[in-house]
Amino acid sequence: MTVKLNDRAYEHAKRLIEKDRFVADEREAWSEHHPSTRTEKKFIGKNGFSEYAKWFLAVNDEYPEDAERHYELPFGDFAIVHRCAVLAAQDRARSYKHIDLENALTGLLAMIDVRARE
Repeated sequence: MTVKLNDRAYEHAKRLIEKDRFVADEREAWSEHHPSTRTEKKFIGKNGFSEYAKWFLAVNDEYPEDAERHYELPFGDFAIVHRCAVLAAQDRARSYKHIDLENALTGLLAMIDVRARE
């Protein structure tokens, strides 16, 4: 199993943050803000896996690209980036020692924190 950075999603997240399409919420908020399974399935049905993939910072090559499990470490709710999601993803990347993912997430957090202070 190889989990690696989803470059397309990383660039998507950076563009959203640059356009101020984020919420600088707290770590614990992701359990409330995370899209439900039903919302995810509706999003896939309407937009396909290509758009779904843009919202997950990691891909797992153990699963095919047309499977939800292929995509890991969500960073938003299909509309905006959530700081709480980035923090949760960072914790998970750190715990599995995915250094490249952790570094990318640290960069996104820095972007959010700078933009939130402006």
